[in-house]
Amino acid sequence: MTETLDVVAIGSALLDKQYSVSNLPEPDGGAFASDESVAFGGVAANVAVALSRLGRSTGVVVRLGDDAVADAVADNLREEGITLDHVRRGNQPSTYCMVFSDSDGERTIVTRSGAAKNLRLTDHDETILRSAKFVFANGYCPDRVTSRLGELAANGAIRLAFDLASPLDGLKDRGTERETIDALLPHLELFVANETSVRSYLGASGLDAVDVLRAHGVPRGALTRGERGAVLWANGSVVELSAMDVDVTDTTGAGDAFVSGLLHRWLLADAPIRSAGRFATAAAGHNCTQQGARGGMVGEDRLKAMVQNWPA
Repeated sequence: MTETLDVVAIGSALLDKQYSVSNLPEPDGGAFASDESVAFGGVAANVAVALSRLGRSTGVVVRLGDDAVADAVADNLREEGITLDHVRRGNQPSTYCMVFSDSDGERTIVTRSGAAKNLRLTDHDETILRSAKFVFANGYCPDRVTSRLGELAANGAIRLAFDLASPLDGLKDRGTERETIDALLPHLELFVANETSVRSYLGASGLDAVDVLRAHGVPRGALTRGERGAVLWANGSVVELSAMDVDVTDTTGAGDAFVSGLLHRWLLADAPIRSAGRFATAAAGHNCTQQGARGGMVGEDRLKAMVQNWPA
């Protein structure tokens, strides 16, 4: 019998090579790296791990390479309690990211293509997707994968949440294409984007982007705006939330922490829009206080305490 998981995340699980730099250079500019380290990352893996730490049962559908990096990534997911039945290995090198962070915690990410680009959904994968309470995907998923997820969502076979995650030019030839996103929108349980990604897609941001997305049939969603907080909408309600005031160490993974908070509280627990948004904002804020994509991903009690101490 197929296990019923709370969320199955589709996309990538990889290694982040992190560099602390003097500045994020402009074109033809330069920077000095004062420190380097490695940590585990990948949008799908980050969201699955965050949800697991929040007490949810999660699995991933990812493709790893055939190398020591893949061994380490798989071992880490296993230690985090993630179901690995749909982790596949290929003969390509593992995908990895280079993350450059400045002293303010802002970052630039460069991804080295590898096994993740060759992900495909099998009938075996679709079995666990159909049984999960929710499926999570993101713009970095190969277009053929997102397209199939859209078909399953349109047919009512899965309940799908989608994070655009990147400007469209960062997805060219490796991620989800504009036309696929267009077809996906009316069939989503949740759409999430940041200001940069949604502007590249719609030519609008903030409340203007919310109006466009609602006109395209997106029933529920969230747009993150960095230090200016987030905008959430559901049915006839639109809520603007401020960002949590924290000492920022590293913004890597903040968006993934935010999404995990929405999945945990809004979709799985059916919390009210403002309550869910505040919890997700706390998850993102706390993650920014620690180094690495998952350094500040913590349990529910810690985040609830943050929300309680955060002025309404």
